[in-house]
Amino acid sequence: MVKLKKYNGFLKLFVIFLTLFFLFSCSSKNYNVTKIEAKQISISEKNAETQEIENFIKPFREHINKDLDHVLAYCPETLDKSNGKWQTTIGNLLADVCLEKGGQVFKTREKKYIDLCFLNHGGIRAILPQGNVTTRTAFEIMPFENNLVVLALKGEQILEMTAYIIKEKKAHPLSGITFTIAKDNTAQNILIKGKPLDKTQTYYVATNDYLANGGDNMNFFLKSLQKFDLDYKLRNVLIDYFKEVDTIPVPKDIRISEE
Repeated sequence: MVKLKKYNGFLKLFVIFLTLFFLFSCSSKNYNVTKIEAKQISISEKNAETQEIENFIKPFREHINKDLDHVLAYCPETLDKSNGKWQTTIGNLLADVCLEKGGQVFKTREKKYIDLCFLNHGGIRAILPQGNVTTRTAFEIMPFENNLVVLALKGEQILEMTAYIIKEKKAHPLSGITFTIAKDNTAQNILIKGKPLDKTQTYYVATNDYLANGGDNMNFFLKSLQKFDLDYKLRNVLIDYFKEVDTIPVPKDIRISEE
């Protein structure tokens, strides 16, 4: 005779086991990458697939090249950022253009005027060659997506800016301001739009968004009272300017002098 009490106890254990088994088997599993394999696939060989891709891309490439190679203006001489100790023709031109074109936008939006423009020497990535100037030229000079911004700075920060320029000893693009480097390496006779610097006055300074956030250790920009993003890429500033002029002027005025 079968002992049902003992059998029922075994059955209960079996049911519990099955329940736990299904619970664990249905639970989410965490997987970890233990090995990555890769191989190089050559696309240089001409075959039906690569030719099909080339045929698809070709009209887009031709359209883009046509736009990039469109002549916008003429440059009478090569402008190079490496030619100049405290200022360069291409740097001064870029700063002048940002002051002019950015000033138009700033006046329309904020009913205010930009007093000066200060950019960084390293932001210029190519020369402006003698001859025809195209859209491609602007992309080569300014390949980054930096926007033009305007910062409200007190005169004290303008002094910090001039001290930074003297310390760095680089030909940073500069417009709207002139000064003399004294023998003790301090800035003297600082003029903004032809008027002496007033430490208590607020000045509106155009620069790019990278520098406005303290890039290149330009920490004086972090002390700004206000910040206005013009949503205007420096590259587009150049392109718009090139479209408006026939022959690009070469600025050779002295903005920073030494005693």
